[in-house]
Formats: sequence, structure tokens, C-alpha cells
Amino acid sequence: MGQHSPSGEMKIYVAGHTGLVGSATVRRIQEEGKHEWVGRTRGELDLLTSSEVSRFFAAERPDAVVVAAARVGGIGANADHPVEFLSENLQIQINLLTAAFEAGVQNLIFLGSSCIYPKFAPQPLKEEYLLTGALEPTNEAYALAKIAGLKMVEGFRSQYHRKWMSLMPCNLYGPGDNFDLETGHVLPSIMRRIYEAKITGAESVSLWGDGTAIREFMHVDDLARAITMMLGANTGESLMNVGSGEEVSIRSLSNLIAKTLGYTGEILWDTSKPNGTPRKLLDSSKIQSLGWSSAIDLAAGIRSTFDYFLSQAKK
Repeated sequence: MGQHSPSGEMKIYVAGHTGLVGSATVRRIQEEGKHEWVGRTRGELDLLTSSEVSRFFAAERPDAVVVAAARVGGIGANADHPVEFLSENLQIQINLLTAAFEAGVQNLIFLGSSCIYPKFAPQPLKEEYLLTGALEPTNEAYALAKIAGLKMVEGFRSQYHRKWMSLMPCNLYGPGDNFDLETGHVLPSIMRRIYEAKITGAESVSLWGDGTAIREFMHVDDLARAITMMLGANTGESLMNVGSGEEVSIRSLSNLIAKTLGYTGEILWDTSKPNGTPRKLLDSSKIQSLGWSSAIDLAAGIRSTFDYFLSQAKK
């Protein structure tokens, strides 16, 4: 499937176009109306099979690639399936980057995650803190795969002079999110738990950890603007953070979600479950110096995400 624009400046392959980041990127490309995009579902193209990926690139010849395809999940999924999180993400990345190189793709954006940074690195997290300390154990496998991917991108830049770069977003949320309680990230998982507590009339809802962990959340549409802005840009940087600068404790986030959903029950904390990294705030000054900034505040973003969640629940 794909969409064509009248001017067709670039044909952009969005790998993972049905996911949270990929679907937001497609929306942004369509809104801007300058480029055409192409995407394939998992059923149409198996990114774990290198021959299939190579054939796709040879047939489509994209000018640019956005690597938003990955196996993702929350703390529980990461801790329970380290082999899959490491091996599948490595394979997807190697297949996509190799095929893009062989097809002569000059412009590529690789999407990483703030979990690549050491667990106890100074805050806010600067790009140069990468590989200066131990990772958070609960998502180490995923982080290692992403670090390998951004190092491959760095290698293609320096060795083959491609305008490839990696963007490292903070915690993302928005339309297209995964609300599964086992595999979803923190914000959509909390939203789902509180929603179910509300509709069942439960007097309380139990959430993981103690609520003190501090996170930076950004609406995925803000990241999509950064992606399309940086496609084809040659800044001399191979890695840039993309964050909202808006920090909130998980406890405060949960209270905000409960207020948005109209849930008045008690929120209980299961301290036998992990908190993850104590605090994660990105230093996004590099991309901000180029004119990008986050535009969607958390309260408004949560409302729009809940609207999307309700639209999916009714299907």
C-alpha cells in the first residue's frame, strides 16, 4: 500500500507504518503533501527475512527510509523475552539497513529509544553519554539492539558518506498506541487499567512500582514532525535526542489519566514490581537549535489518546 503526492519529491519507505511511530510519520507525510510514501504490512513483507527485504527495495527503489519497525514492549515483555527482543530487532535492523545501502538509499532515519543511555547517567541525558555506563537491566536486550542499530547508521555515514541519522525519542504515546496490558508501554497500559477499573466499577486499581519513577512523555505527532524535518538534512550529527522536556512522575501521570477518564477510585502501588530507571530526561538542545520543539502538552495529548482508545474499543 502507498500514497502518492503530486510533486513526488521523495519516495519514502516507512518501515513499520502501522505502528505508533510509523503511522504518525505517514500522517505527517500526507499532511505536508510534498512526498509519496510506501509501506508494507507484516503479512506483505517479513522484515526478518533478508531476501524478502532485498527484493522489496529492488522493486520499490525508495529515496528515503524511516526505520520505525521493531519488536517493542514494556518492562514485563522485555524482562520475559530478552532473546526475542535482541535477536529480532538486530535482524530487522541489519536487513533494512543493508538493503537500503545496496539500493543506494541516501536518506535514512533510524528510530532508537532513550533506554540506550546508562541507567545512572547524569540528567538530562546528552547524546555523548552513550556507552558510558551500565544499562537498565529490565530492557537491556532491546537497548543493546538499538545501540547496535545506531552504530551501524554511524558506520554507513562515515564509511559510505550516506545522509543517515538516528533519532532517540523519549517515552512516546498517542493514536496508534499499544494498549495491551502485557506488551504495552507505561502510559497506554495505565490508561487501559484505569479504564477497565472505571467500567467495572472497581473501587481501586493496582499499578506497577511505587509511582516515584520520573519520565518524559511526548506525543508521537511531535516526533513525526522531527522525522520529516530531519529526512535529507545534513547536520553533521549522526545521533539526536528528541524529547518534550516535560517531566512527570508515574504517580502524577496516573492521577492525570484518572482525572481525564473520570475515575474516582483509589490507585494502589504494587511495590513488588520494578520501577525501571529512576529518572529519564533527554537533552534535546541539538534538534531544538535547528528549529524543532514539542508542541502538544501532556494533558491535551492524553485526551486525544483516550479518544483514540475509545474509538478502537468500539470496533
